Amino acid sequence: MTALLRMIGSQADAIERIGGLDLAGPAEVLAQARRILLVGTGTSLHAAELGAMMLTQAGRDAYAYPAATWARWGAGPRATDVVCVITHTAETAYAARARADALAAGVPVVSITGTGRGWPEAIETVAPDESHTYTVSYTTVLAVLARLAHALGWPEGSPGQLALAIAQVRRACEDPGPDVAAVAFPARSLAIVGCGPWAVTAREGALKVREAARMLAEGFDTDRLLHGGAVPYTAADSLVALEPEADPDGLTGAVAAAARAEKIPVAELAAADSLPPLLAQIPMTVRLQLLAENFARLRRQNPDTAIVGAWDARELWRMGSPTAQ
Repeated sequence: MTALLRMIGSQADAIERIGGLDLAGPAEVLAQARRILLVGTGTSLHAAELGAMMLTQAGRDAYAYPAATWARWGAGPRATDVVCVITHTAETAYAARARADALAAGVPVVSITGTGRGWPEAIETVAPDESHTYTVSYTTVLAVLARLAHALGWPEGSPGQLALAIAQVRRACEDPGPDVAAVAFPARSLAIVGCGPWAVTAREGALKVREAARMLAEGFDTDRLLHGGAVPYTAADSLVALEPEADPDGLTGAVAAAARAEKIPVAELAAADSLPPLLAQIPMTVRLQLLAENFARLRRQNPDTAIVGAWDARELWRMGSPTAQ
């Protein structure tokens, strides 16, 4: 068994533990903010995007930024802001810089990290993810953000709804479903598409496929796929449409139909009816993680050591860090 598969299987228990954390202090800090800025890199950026949606549903002024964009090209935090820094390792260069800049400016910071990372203000989720293809460190952050947003007024994210999400994660780990099994292994590349929060999960799922299986995969908002993104795709590719029924305009289903007309193999992944859309991203993400693990096995790739060679050079990963020379 790969570490990736072990980490995927650990997620239900890990999210359940998140349900028992005392988040009253961080929630109070966020409640005082006029504006909440969520920053992260890669998978953590996807968490920031969904977190901003949750907090917006709570009536808060919340925005998600790539950490590098915010740290180097943003206008900087205001005195009435709170900066929410998401980084599993607490070593991600630009996330660490965003945190350092906010603290230097006297702006409150609420961080979400893995355990034992040493940031005193941090909400700690889980021990270091054992695979380069991060899974449990992502879904537990989503659970933290859901709980914080619920505390700030989001009607969703209640303990009962989180319990439903956990149950769906357990079921997905036992059986991701025939629709996941129906995803055609492409000769060239995979496209994953969805609307709204499903687009964020499409990007996260594609990133897991790229890391785990070392193959081309892209995640799209449906409208962006239509406006030029679909141009290179042929029958050598595959398309996965996430929850087409959630699209209020029917565009996701129509794009899937257009792909079929172009002889592109299409699979549609539907979510269970019991969860609101933002919380439904947690079990859907788990199903895409399992797809990535399956594709890694089909391609005989090691999903646990994704970053190698020149891509793993320490100086690359330190650039932008507040401690870099």
